[in-house]
Amino acid sequence: MRPTGRTSMLSRTADHLYWMARYTERAENLARMLDVNSRMSLLPQGAEILEQGWIATLTIIGLMDAFRQRYDAVTSSNVIEFMSFDRDNPMSIYSCLRAARENARAVRGTLTSEIWETLNATWLEMRDASCWTGYSNAGNAGMRRTSLRSATEAEVGNFFEWVKYRSHVARGVIQGTMLRDEAWHFTWLGTYLERADSTARILDVKYHLLLPRGEQAGGATDYYQWSALLHSVSAFEIYRRVYRDLITPRRVAELLVLRDDMPRSLRRCMSQVHMHLESVRNSQSAETERRAGELQASLHFGRIDSVFEVGLHEYLVRFLGQVRDLGDRVSRDFLVSATD
Repeated sequence: MRPTGRTSMLSRTADHLYWMARYTERAENLARMLDVNSRMSLLPQGAEILEQGWIATLTIIGLMDAFRQRYDAVTSSNVIEFMSFDRDNPMSIYSCLRAARENARAVRGTLTSEIWETLNATWLEMRDASCWTGYSNAGNAGMRRTSLRSATEAEVGNFFEWVKYRSHVARGVIQGTMLRDEAWHFTWLGTYLERADSTARILDVKYHLLLPRGEQAGGATDYYQWSALLHSVSAFEIYRRVYRDLITPRRVAELLVLRDDMPRSLRRCMSQVHMHLESVRNSQSAETERRAGELQASLHFGRIDSVFEVGLHEYLVRFLGQVRDLGDRVSRDFLVSATD
């Protein structure tokens, strides 16, 4: 049954806010994923190993086939260009920031002026700078053009830092200026669902690639690779505070899966998802709320030994399926896409 009147307006508003938040978070997480690969490409390693890292990244995002249609070789510059600046790639950082801004524009009356100005400024800067496929740091106020293929690693890294910085600003403005009503809950619901998905993907692809070296050698190269993975989810300092020991694969997995005090962990994300679902529940969302609560409880009471008994890859694949199911159910229960 199609909603009418006020109900339809609220569903459409919720839809735009939810996707505004998801696209903003997605742009940041893509930058994190590309940044960790870029950092690892600096290590001494064969071309085949470097290529496997980029292939794994494209595969876990689901864009390997689309990339092959555009490029002959899997190289750092090709993947970064495709995933950062490609206007025809709906999953590029460029496309995500554009979509975040368009969803925000559709609900300007619901957002504070500070939120709109932040997202709009981010998009305008990205649009203007993307006339050239590369960036170097010009401070937090902006970027200046450079050629991607001639850009230094520092310049590429500065672009990823800019994306993360703009996402941080957007979340801070949302937290600091938005009324704590249903609009606020839908915004954070989208944020944490997207973050849970991204953390699982980053951990899955990087753990698979790093585990053999991490268990066999444990030397300087392995330390740098695991450090890069932790840096990619802003967890390096947190790991040091929590464990105060060498970086080990099992503890990295425990931190990113089961620690509630780790802001980007699966457990923390799902706790937030369940809380926000409770706050916006309606007459048809009981099953969605139950499934979110069940997943949150499994993470709350879970142990890392049990995760590894199942197999980390298998566990993360199942988790990603559950997050995807929750996203589909949120759309059916609340958003305009479920009824229009």
